[in-house]
Amino acid sequence: MQETGLAPDKVLFVVVLKACARLATLEQGKQLHSEIIKRGFQSDVVVGNTLVNMYAKCGCTEDARELFDNMSERDVVSWNAMIAGYAQNGLGKDALALFEQMKQEGMQPNNVTFVLLLNACASLAALEQGKQLHSEIIKRGFQSDVIVGRTLVDMYAKCGCTEDARGLFDNMTERDVVSWTAMIAGYAQNGLGKEALALYEKMKQAGVQPNSVTFVLLLKACASLAALEQGKQLHSEIIKKGFLSDVVVGSTLVDMYAKCGCTEDARELFDNMSERNVVSWNAMIAGYAQNGLGKDALALFEQMQREGMKPDEVTYISVLSACAHSGLVDQGRYVFDSMCKNHGVTPTKEHYACMVDLLGRAGCLADAELFMNKMPIQPNSVVWMTLLGAARNHGHVEIGRRAFDRVVKLEPKNASPYVLLSNIYAAAGKTDELAKIRNEMKEAGVKKMPGCSWIEVDNQLHAFVVGDATHPQSKEIQAELDRLVGLMKKAGYKPNLSFVLDDVEDEEENALCGHSEKQAIAFGLINTPFGTPIRIKKNLRVCGDCHNATKIISKIVGRDISVMDATRYHHFKDGFCSCGDYW
Repeated sequence: MQETGLAPDKVLFVVVLKACARLATLEQGKQLHSEIIKRGFQSDVVVGNTLVNMYAKCGCTEDARELFDNMSERDVVSWNAMIAGYAQNGLGKDALALFEQMKQEGMQPNNVTFVLLLNACASLAALEQGKQLHSEIIKRGFQSDVIVGRTLVDMYAKCGCTEDARGLFDNMTERDVVSWTAMIAGYAQNGLGKEALALYEKMKQAGVQPNSVTFVLLLKACASLAALEQGKQLHSEIIKKGFLSDVVVGSTLVDMYAKCGCTEDARELFDNMSERNVVSWNAMIAGYAQNGLGKDALALFEQMQREGMKPDEVTYISVLSACAHSGLVDQGRYVFDSMCKNHGVTPTKEHYACMVDLLGRAGCLADAELFMNKMPIQPNSVVWMTLLGAARNHGHVEIGRRAFDRVVKLEPKNASPYVLLSNIYAAAGKTDELAKIRNEMKEAGVKKMPGCSWIEVDNQLHAFVVGDATHPQSKEIQAELDRLVGLMKKAGYKPNLSFVLDDVEDEEENALCGHSEKQAIAFGLINTPFGTPIRIKKNLRVCGDCHNATKIISKIVGRDISVMDATRYHHFKDGFCSCGDYW
């Protein structure tokens, strides 16, 4: 256009600036800014607003703010552009502070303003400020606005208030697919996968068609619960509705199957994807890692590079985790060194934690501690917890105590270090130290998170909590457990009491029958046909006693039993576990 000699007007500059904002092409945006100044358009409020938006979208919030402050005229769109710039760049506090200034200057917010501010509160988990905004929204009559309403739902959910979010959702006068998806997301992100799936059923009954984002969230809920049958049903719906070619949906399907222990199904899906990005490769590599298939993860990692896909930070975390869980120490060292030297990826605390895990699981605790001392960044609680877990696995009291002291300083209310150190003392027969650490735990007011396990039978999820007897079939479950205990004892099973934290006189009964995964297994055995595989999901790491017991049960009953715990999948068959007792 410029070559033809035609002069651009204000409208054209606005259009092209929006293009720069979408592409985040800062240099071209700056060139346009220079031309705008030359042509005298900078004082135009629409042009000024678009310039603020362009700089903010390119990550230059300081430049955007300088422009905003120097505008000769500002309307509500100007304020919204700057608030959006802060919110989109992770500067939620600045966004909220600017809103206070906006009110002081007498500018009336509109529905867009409140949507942006609620998003800022959600990103900060700033519940109190979110509630204040909610009050203002009611006063100004914006609550009936469908976009404001669903953003309120999202804000409460992201602040962990799912009941408040659901109350708002149920009272909305109009609900579109985004509103339903926001509530489903709230449940899924707060670990309430069962509620997310139940809400989807109501969504279908209401005749609202899901979109690709809805399916991604539901698949993640299935993965978190190891709800394979419901995941398969969603897979069928995804095919019918034409979302299978969506790379995000496809990658999430791969992740769901892998997290449900079906690595072959996950790989078949992965191989048949019409488009694959780095997330797709990461999902499959992580799937192999979680299922203890370290060599498969390494082979796929090499294939990924051969096909020209560049690994990212997440890829290396998955590969290093795969090496750690499979005892591939030399391979893990090589991958870590190559990541730093040959691929220019700067290690994060997660990568260092993987290396400590790799060395610790292999019994090289001194090497792991030395590695931590040489880290260029201070180890965080995750790294120290990793070392503490390794000390528990290998019964190293001194290193365990040192790691415990560091974790407790960083996370004084975390129960996990107390549990792990108690296990170390119990296994070492140090009864005095065990009593002391339990007293310390009580004095600190720290409580162990109760173990919870889920099993899916006939498309229904059943949850079991340690020591709970409220399930409708609790008597039948207890009878089955008693039967199993008798058979297990004949097979040589002895409870490992170093993995429980209850009073000594109750330990044996609790170790044998109380843990949630044992209840879930018993429920599965009495409610599914002989020979049917049993899949369990647990919120915590499987303890050593339950691991040994499940191996024996799998042989006694002739069933394949899969348990997805907080870190990985265990496949039990004929008295053996896929982890090779290396977890």
